[in-house]
Amino acid sequence: MWPPKDAHFVWKICYFIVTASRPFTAKIHIEGRENVPAQGGAIVACNHPGELDVIVLGYASPRQIFYMAKEELFQISPLLSRLLYNVGAFPVRRGRQDVQAVQNSMRIVREGRVLGMFPEGTRNRDGGLKQGRNGAVRIALETGAPIVPAAVIGVSRLNREWKNPLRRSPVTVRFGKPIHVDANGNTSQEQLQLHTDQVMTAIAAMLPPELRGVYGDDNSRLKIDA
Repeated sequence: MWPPKDAHFVWKICYFIVTASRPFTAKIHIEGRENVPAQGGAIVACNHPGELDVIVLGYASPRQIFYMAKEELFQISPLLSRLLYNVGAFPVRRGRQDVQAVQNSMRIVREGRVLGMFPEGTRNRDGGLKQGRNGAVRIALETGAPIVPAAVIGVSRLNREWKNPLRRSPVTVRFGKPIHVDANGNTSQEQLQLHTDQVMTAIAAMLPPELRGVYGDDNSRLKIDA
């Protein structure tokens, strides 16, 4: 695999660093890369099992993914802040509504880029999916962009073992079919949650049953083998 042609220079450098470290850290298996639109704005909505999922998901994607990152990271040092911006990250204030971060998200999508989001809102350290929040659906409705469900499996083990050169943790990344949401003018909380559950169910369909969490009750309707 080669880094996306339209990716930032720093992103490409990071891509090659991850590629060079793969023989010593992880066995990465990728499925469904063709489901990420080749051009135009899109939102990749993924489960959030650990700190390294951002790196693994970005590496697996055929296009550069732009992420929100907690604003505290941008306050550590000017050098780190510049690096984060260059790899496509932008700050968000957690725990409260951040209008600027939402506007930046919509701008990225409208400029024809790929926005990465974790609808659970926080890392699911126990591995099971948590109730999804409707931020990704709201941005999709505002921009008309499709939502690509994605699942990362094996990151919790990678979080523990990545420093051990004698172990290569197996990690799987799956991209599902794009979902086009249309509220038909109905943007009630109930309708937004309905679309959010549709996205989360698609993510759950790509996970093993034990990782589907609150969406495990829908197993009988899931058509994709995990």
